[in-house]
Amino acid sequence: MKYFAVGKIINTHGIQGEVKILAVTDFAMQRFQPNNTLYVKQNNQLQPLKIRTVRRFKQFYLLSFFEYADLTSVEKLKNCQLLVDEAQQTALSQGNFYYHQIIGLTVVDQQGKQIGKIKEILSPGANDVWVVERTNNKELLLPAIKQVIKKIDLDQQQVEVELMDGLDEE
Repeated sequence: MKYFAVGKIINTHGIQGEVKILAVTDFAMQRFQPNNTLYVKQNNQLQPLKIRTVRRFKQFYLLSFFEYADLTSVEKLKNCQLLVDEAQQTALSQGNFYYHQIIGLTVVDQQGKQIGKIKEILSPGANDVWVVERTNNKELLLPAIKQVIKKIDLDQQQVEVELMDGLDEE
């Protein structure tokens, strides 16, 4: 089974066993609900955690788990990723994709010439930026906008792009 990150435990909060979560999901309100199960990986072991309480705190979420009752017990979770399993992923509408579906795809131009592979996705602001790793050339940064990304084919494991003027400084 595959697991995907939905948050990172960045610190503890208070003495009641709450942890401060930085969400890395577009579905935080769905993921972080009482009685939902998340997973944390420690020492190469996956441990299920059942959410007891949830509340917002500035740009973070504060969660407590049934498995941990106090500050001392929850301390060991600091800096751990919170995960969901593949079956817990929400189905996306057509034309929307999870990052893990995009990372690793081959990028080709409109003539079918291979440009490279997507190695990561950055989220600097208005739109995502796909980092394309190329052989014998520096990385290419592609804005994930419809003027550049023409077709995503998960079956063929490739993305067709139109390199607008100024995008590639070869």
